[in-house]
Amino acid sequence: MTISKELLDELLKGCEQPEDLLGDAGLMKELKIKLMERMLGAELTAHLGYDEGKDAPPGQSNRRNGTAGKRLKGQDGELPISVPRDRDGSFEPELVKKGQTRIDGMDDKIIGLYAAGLSVRDIRAHLEDVYGLQVSPDLISRVTDAVLDEVREWQGRALERMYPIVMFDALRVKIRDADSRMVKNKAVYVALGVTRDGVREVLGLWIAENEGAKFWLSVMNELKNRGVQDMLIAVVDGLKGFPEAITSSFPQATVQTCIVHLVRHSLNFCSWKDRKIVAVDLRRIYGAATADQAAAELDAFEEKWAGKYASIAPAWRRAWQEVIPFFAFDPAIRKIIYTTNAIESLNRVIRKSIKTRGSFPTEEAATKLVYLAIRNFEKGGRTVREWFAARNQFAIMFEERFNA
Repeated sequence: MTISKELLDELLKGCEQPEDLLGDAGLMKELKIKLMERMLGAELTAHLGYDEGKDAPPGQSNRRNGTAGKRLKGQDGELPISVPRDRDGSFEPELVKKGQTRIDGMDDKIIGLYAAGLSVRDIRAHLEDVYGLQVSPDLISRVTDAVLDEVREWQGRALERMYPIVMFDALRVKIRDADSRMVKNKAVYVALGVTRDGVREVLGLWIAENEGAKFWLSVMNELKNRGVQDMLIAVVDGLKGFPEAITSSFPQATVQTCIVHLVRHSLNFCSWKDRKIVAVDLRRIYGAATADQAAAELDAFEEKWAGKYASIAPAWRRAWQEVIPFFAFDPAIRKIIYTTNAIESLNRVIRKSIKTRGSFPTEEAATKLVYLAIRNFEKGGRTVREWFAARNQFAIMFEERFNA
């Protein structure tokens, strides 16, 4: 639709200052109000079947019945509009629905600010500063609580039958305990799957105070109930009872310790001046061509560093059964498992959202924010880099399971 120059000139008559156009009593706001009222009038005309100022069709008792005032919150602040009414109250406008008090995607703005980690107080201040809106904490809570319905639907959705790779990871979040009212460190676990086509998909999130075999078994059973029948490689970070829970539910799955987590754990024992040297020596272990060569490199590492950092080599040996599957894979698959770019980028998005919060009042509050961070993550590029080569390797190594 093109607006003529003549019409624009007519509209802009008397606009001499910026506030005449954009101010609280400016042309843009007034025009928006008038257009909305005109559209509502057109909706009522369609509902009643006759134009304003004309007679109603014979035998029709329902007619126009004045207007009702309404104040809408939007990007331009509060908009006072007059909503037309009919006698029998059957008119249900589409532009501004009954009970609606917000327009212009204000709910999306509130959720977006919440997802960015802003507190309710910060959101109120932002809306007042930018839009001149005074919004109650109750309204913000109602809007963000609506996300929980979306979370429940997302957490219960059907999943793929098979995932070549599933990575499990945890972040620590401070949450006030409902019983003791004390703030506790709780773990938020996420499962990130890679589909047959190399698309990253967050399968779910779970909050647990104490992880263990029983908890992880419930997670595995949930994934099975949602349709997952097989996972080729499960990447974990050495959590207690985790490998057993995975193999109990998915007997054919190869459980692989996350090499990145193992390296980081090892470097925590080192002084700053030795970290680079130790990291190079550790790379000789996980960079070996075969499991036998890796074992020899681990022996050499222990011989060199046992005197100074006696706990590193034993940590690798305790996890060795979940380390050695790594060496059976082609470099194309190894690279995806080792770098864990997918899970690391997801964690960065989540940490960015939660870093401004000292603690969460409830598990539901933490769940909302983590879910919104996941939603933002999945809007970005979701395909694993260089997946084509890895896919070919999966198709050969796991032929029947991958192609089923």
